[in-house]
Amino acid sequence: MEPTPEELREWEAEFEAAARRPLRTRVRYAFISTYKPVLDDASYRSFDSMEEYRAWCEANLPSWLGYGREI
Repeated sequence: MEPTPEELREWEAEFEAAARRPLRTRVRYAFISTYKPVLDDASYRSFDSMEEYRAWCEANLPSWLGYGREI
């Protein structure tokens, strides 16, 4: 579906407004922080081996996060 001429004008106006913002502001808004269940619930974790880490991921993380051996 093609955008209407009005939609294109709105998008261009939004882009131009964003381009006028200071770089620090643009970078701050460029990244979206998303809560990741289990991963974000502890400040750190450590494992003695990669195998231990992989087993922990498979046992504790939802598959949609992509940390399992198979997605």
